[in-house]
Amino acid sequence: MSVRMRKKKNLGPRLEACASLMISDPASLKGQWRSLLKTEQLSLEIGCGKGKFTCGTAEANPEAGIIALERVPEAIVMAAEKSCAAGLSNVRYVIGDAANLTDFFEEGELDRIYVNFCDPWPKKKQAKRRLVHGDFLKVYASLLSPEGEVFFKTDNRPLFDFALEEIASSPFEAQNVSYDLASSSMANITTEYEEKFMSLGTPINRVEMRKRK
Repeated sequence: MSVRMRKKKNLGPRLEACASLMISDPASLKGQWRSLLKTEQLSLEIGCGKGKFTCGTAEANPEAGIIALERVPEAIVMAAEKSCAAGLSNVRYVIGDAANLTDFFEEGELDRIYVNFCDPWPKKKQAKRRLVHGDFLKVYASLLSPEGEVFFKTDNRPLFDFALEEIASSPFEAQNVSYDLASSSMANITTEYEEKFMSLGTPINRVEMRKRK
């Protein structure tokens, strides 16, 4: 998700107050995330925004660890503050870009990847920047364990259709495809962005990707 926010004058002190959950050098933990979080199950959320989904997922799965990646410091600080307030110990936050995932994680180190409401990059020449482009899907597949999976949600139907096309020629197969998540029976932890658009009646699209056998 592309997040545009005003600069916060107190950003530094607020990030420092959440230092226990912030990872300043993720590359130094490559291959060691499970040990850090004392877990056998490790998830990555790409683009955590203000953190509602992150906290909800961490609370619902206390035995699992979750790494939340976000490019925008003004957003991630709010996410980290939510986790601190909730007393969560199974979450860590990284200010960084999805383009650098292979610097942060070993092959097979992740069990699940969440991609929620990423920037659609609508222009054709921007296609490779979409987080569901085939190049990204290959990276996700390399970082996931053999039974690993990717969960993708978006309100943008053209982006969703593009994702399904990319999945068809990727290391993944699409499962549990929904064009209107709210009317389905699937369990769902929402993001702030998602709730806003659901309240307007905008359909939410969702697909699960499983590695091909």
